[in-house]
Amino acid sequence: MNRVTVMLSTMLFALLVGLAATHTAHAAGEYYAFDTAEQERRFSQLTGELRCPKCQNQSIADSDAPLAQDMRQRVYQMIMEGRSNAEIIEFMKVRYGDFVHYRPPVNRSTLVLWFGPFVALFIGMVAVVVHVRGKRKVSAELTDEERAKLAAYEAELAQRDELEKKEQDR
Repeated sequence: MNRVTVMLSTMLFALLVGLAATHTAHAAGEYYAFDTAEQERRFSQLTGELRCPKCQNQSIADSDAPLAQDMRQRVYQMIMEGRSNAEIIEFMKVRYGDFVHYRPPVNRSTLVLWFGPFVALFIGMVAVVVHVRGKRKVSAELTDEERAKLAAYEAELAQRDELEKKEQDR
């Protein structure tokens, strides 16, 4: 066998091993059978909207944690029972707290979360306006002493210019 044949055989073997590993991993994944496409769409929406309580900022659709698997199974069961999205979300909130939903309700404990960014933006805008207006109020009027210094400096510059002009004329 020549080198090309060996190399092609090795690449083909690697490809087949890779495909077999992918197939095995896919077979180990979860599969949910839905009666309608609407149920499947709702499942995808809800699992993307609910946060895994065990994971840091990961939806239950993305998490591999056993708790997330249980939550996905429960969402599936509730969809198949005919429960509404609001009922499923409320069930999860009661069981795991408001943290489980990516869109927490507006209440006293979440006011800062909802309105804090707007308040910070408003305070920043006010600070910029006050700063800019403060800069404008700086007086451009010169004192008598400053006028005298300016006149002396201008006279000195005029003398230098005259001397340079005379030297150039020579």
